[in-house]
Amino acid sequence: MKKTTILKQLLAGKEILVAPGAHDALAAKIVEKAGFAAVYFTGYGQAASHLGGPDVGLMTMTEMVMRARNFAAAVGIPVIADGDTGFGNAVNVMRTVREYEAAGVAAIQLEDQIAPKKCGHMTGRQVIALDEMVGKIKAAVAARQDQDFVIIARTDARTTLGIEEALRRGKAFAAAGADVLFIESPESLDEMKLITSSFDIPVLANMVEGGRTPLMTAKELEALGYGLVIFPTSSTYITAQAVTRVMQELKSTGTTQGLVGDMIPFQQFNELVGLPAVRDIENQYLPPQK
Repeated sequence: MKKTTILKQLLAGKEILVAPGAHDALAAKIVEKAGFAAVYFTGYGQAASHLGGPDVGLMTMTEMVMRARNFAAAVGIPVIADGDTGFGNAVNVMRTVREYEAAGVAAIQLEDQIAPKKCGHMTGRQVIALDEMVGKIKAAVAARQDQDFVIIARTDARTTLGIEEALRRGKAFAAAGADVLFIESPESLDEMKLITSSFDIPVLANMVEGGRTPLMTAKELEALGYGLVIFPTSSTYITAQAVTRVMQELKSTGTTQGLVGDMIPFQQFNELVGLPAVRDIENQYLPPQK
């Protein structure tokens, strides 16, 4: 079954779909190995891991597509991919959708921010006119070749324009053909309840540690009516913390010996990244070593 079809079926189910964020393909493999049914390709994490920079619209479409392709090739589960603003107007969105779809991801998320965009939990975000974003969603729907390819429409209007405007935009995006709605950064439980009760299509919850939205469990979000939850920053933050710790240990002691017990063992890591499969290919196709 196509990954797009699998994702569509997961979104249609009664259980909330949990899609942890991954900042690189290795983290995506770990998400899959942990047993999750989908992984979120986080733009926040791509900027951090690819550029060592913040999520302020620095990544180009070409860079994002390249990394999305690597994600999709690395895992067998559907990849839900951050597409930022679509990297331009409706014309650009059409190419972006085609490139993301060709890269093998199962869904693209498009937002209504003015370019250059910012992380959805930062201040200073501005949004484009509603009719322009509606046109971008319609263009995205028209551009996809696979009708199961999921279009996620996000609005960042809540922070500067209020929850009512965010809901108005969500309803317009649904009417334009979006498959999933993403009302970014609600600031209270009451707002989250209002969001989930306002739409008939799946709604996405964004759990950012230290962000503007209350951090809740998947089951709590499911009870509120959310159909999909992403944890986009978790792998990025925990990796940065772990690498900081090991570098501090190495700097102060001159060795990593004290943290070996906290590291994945050599053999286990080789298995995680697929070395046994490579060995099988070598045995099958390479001439015997003398």
